[in-house]
Amino acid sequence: MQTPRSSFYYKPMGNKISDTDLADKINEIALEFPFYGYRRITAALRGEDMIVNHKKIYRIMKSENILCSIRRSFKRTTNSNHNFVKYPNLIKGVVPLRVNEIWHADITYSAPIMGIKRICRSTQKASTTTAYCQPVY
Repeated sequence: MQTPRSSFYYKPMGNKISDTDLADKINEIALEFPFYGYRRITAALRGEDMIVNHKKIYRIMKSENILCSIRRSFKRTTNSNHNFVKYPNLIKGVVPLRVNEIWHADITYSAPIMGIKRICRSTQKASTTTAYCQPVY
């Protein structure tokens, strides 16, 4: 008998889901949970015992234009609405002609990390930047 061994162990896949049926199911879940992205929708479909690939879900959601926008956290680091003196920029419009002609220093106090407050100083010379952080107890 010349039958390959793989023919004996082969198990056919279940019923394949067509893209249109899958797109309808994705739309149904996306309407119920509009903040779900392709990962959560993939998990929801797998919870309903559907064998799906996240790449296929992403492709269908992209073609149907139902992908969620990425929620980015905006961190405001500078508070310009203060009553302190705002000093003018003295080097605005100055073009450096040689190295070490313009220096800039900035001191930043960051929030305490485990009871240690750090002072960070950054210094810029022409085109290079160095930063030094030292703990303050």
